[in-house]
Amino acid sequence: MTVAHVVVTVFAVLANGGMAVADLLRARFVLANSAAVGVPESWLTALGLLKGAGALGLLLGLLGVPLVGALAALGLTLFFVGAVVTHLRARDYALAFPLGYLFLAVGSLVLDLTA
Repeated sequence: MTVAHVVVTVFAVLANGGMAVADLLRARFVLANSAAVGVPESWLTALGLLKGAGALGLLLGLLGVPLVGALAALGLTLFFVGAVVTHLRARDYALAFPLGYLFLAVGSLVLDLTA
């Protein structure tokens, strides 16, 4: 495990864990963003739980369960590809956050697989 892998994965854990909490608490910015791209508020619990599970899986990967970490990174990568597609389909080109999360997930995955 390299320093780069640990740093990128820790950032991914913190980012996804924080967004999971924001989703579950229905933060105002989450509600506005979801409405802008046509995601029903009723989906926020499931989306928050998925992000939280991904963050937990990444953390487990750092703590010595590498397969779980790699699968979590893959799952988050697919999740955020879906988020980017959702934004594009809604013609919402504010992609900085979904792309940032996607890059963290991809970075964690690539660094995990090359370690």
